Amino acid sequence: MGTLDEIGKKEAINTAGKARVEMKLEVIVIPVSDVDRAKDFYTKLGWRLDADFAFDNGFRVVQFTPFGSGCSVQFGTRIISAKPGSVQGLYLVVSDINSARDEILARGVDVSEVFHADTPGAQFERNGLGGRGSGPALNRASYGSFATFSDPDGNGWLLQEVTTRLPGRVWP
Repeated sequence: MGTLDEIGKKEAINTAGKARVEMKLEVIVIPVSDVDRAKDFYTKLGWRLDADFAFDNGFRVVQFTPFGSGCSVQFGTRIISAKPGSVQGLYLVVSDINSARDEILARGVDVSEVFHADTPGAQFERNGLGGRGSGPALNRASYGSFATFSDPDGNGWLLQEVTTRLPGRVWP
């Protein structure tokens, strides 16, 4: 057994002895009922508008990227068959939960109070009841403090404070 760095280097080689191909999660598609209303909402959040392409056949794609993120969110028309508002638990990892919450509030978006999960999975409860403790995690434990908000259709976003990554959570 080697160190985590040695294990990570071994994982970079696949079973055929060739270098692995990076697979970066770049885009998450969310369902919305009104593309322009969603566009206004994500603009209000201050996210970067990367694309807004409409085509003669009714297809439209809009893409936004949160500040500092390597992954974007897309929505549009004729792009996804899921019910608007059905996507939940979209994580936005932040280094300071209170500052992130304050920034979202300052942009005119409703966001929950900061909370921690007293019971496993409480951060995913849509109604915000049961298993949530008020305020950040004890000693501001990394991965333990949350706040939630939703877009106009009800797609659910989860702010999570991460100050120190767990071992092995970063590619070498």
